[in-house]
Amino acid sequence: MANSNSQHSAILVLADGSVHHGKSFGFIGTTTGEICFNTGMTGYQEVFTDPSYYGQVLIMNNVHIGNYGVKDTDIESSTVKIRGLIGRNLEELYSRKTANGALDTYLKTNKIVAIECIDTRALVEHVRKNGAMNCIISSELLDVEELKKQLAAVPSMDGLELGSVVSTVHAYEAGNPDAEIRIAVMDYGIKKHIIDCMVERGAYVKIYPAKTSLAELKQFNPDGYFISNGPGDPAAMPYAVETVKGILNEEKPLFGICLGHQLLALANGVITFKMHHGHRGLNHPVKNLITGRCEITTQNHGFGIDPASVKKAEHIEVTHVNLNDDSIEGIRIKGKSAFSVQYHPESTPGPHDSRYLFDEFIAFIRTEKK
Repeated sequence: MANSNSQHSAILVLADGSVHHGKSFGFIGTTTGEICFNTGMTGYQEVFTDPSYYGQVLIMNNVHIGNYGVKDTDIESSTVKIRGLIGRNLEELYSRKTANGALDTYLKTNKIVAIECIDTRALVEHVRKNGAMNCIISSELLDVEELKKQLAAVPSMDGLELGSVVSTVHAYEAGNPDAEIRIAVMDYGIKKHIIDCMVERGAYVKIYPAKTSLAELKQFNPDGYFISNGPGDPAAMPYAVETVKGILNEEKPLFGICLGHQLLALANGVITFKMHHGHRGLNHPVKNLITGRCEITTQNHGFGIDPASVKKAEHIEVTHVNLNDDSIEGIRIKGKSAFSVQYHPESTPGPHDSRYLFDEFIAFIRTEKK
């Protein structure tokens, strides 16, 4: 392992007071956020650029991260969205000949503070046991008491609205303007490959800023609506819930992913909650209750929809469940072509078991247009 910062000490402090010493990697500085972990062995660059990770410090559980470098095309947004990175071995040397550069340089360019030489498996076990909490990483300040003071001022993710922070500032289009199908997309932190999955199926999509009014969406004359993934607490987004309620009244197909799933639930009277430590990885088993088939899914969420609340909503049908903990992974609204999933069917990174959901969305739109 080679690392240009390998002689520079770094420190990680958690909100519960636990302290971890390691070595600096990437940008020299101090960063804070909610600690979380991802168990995926590959796809780290796509994970780092996923807007849903905004405001979070990420533990990559796999021992070697950076070993195949970085590449311009392996992205879900234009910049790195994580607030900090924790690893066992963060590699500067890489093996992929087609890579554009090293992870260390990439993190420095994006001003991401990272720490390595941490026992990530032990740290992940600590988070699994004690739950998600805020943390601070520093490679410029090694005074634990001072770091604890700075950490105490960091707001909780619970109640934090971040969708409008990562959303596009201006609306933009993707796909063929002459396409038969037009989809209006609400961007609360959308991943690039979600857009690609709709365009690849013949749709012309227009992506709108988070606080766009329904009246403006209707000017596009869409055949369907998509509600995107994104970071933060869905219950702190009443403006988005009202938008989804208005879209439902349009009686046109609607598809939501992750945060979009939670917003669809909120728009139908279901409450959301902060999970103990969330689901993040590339191998979560989910059962489709409609077909009886199981699929391996990519997941990234720290909030969920409340099962007891769903049971009280007679107009909502549960379509998917997580086989690890029975959490609700998909719903549909009875009598409407509106459905959502908690996981990521675009699956970048991850298996493609769930991409059929985009086919179903397009099929709903074609049926409604007839």
